[in-house]
Amino acid sequence: MSVIYVLLAISIFVAVIFFIAFIVSVKSGQYDDSYTPSVRMLFEDELVTTKKSSTKEFKAEKIQLNKQV
Repeated sequence: MSVIYVLLAISIFVAVIFFIAFIVSVKSGQYDDSYTPSVRMLFEDELVTTKKSSTKEFKAEKIQLNKQV
């Protein structure tokens, strides 16, 4: 039974060391993304429509499209 207490203490100690290493690496900028901002202009932007058409305009456009077909 005493072995479990020793292993538990060792595992908590190792977990604390890994947590401290993680915090230090985050604060030093290890996980900052320096690649994506340089290639962001190469990606396609999504089209954003600001005008919302009413149902009458939608029906009129639909009728015009049906006439063209």
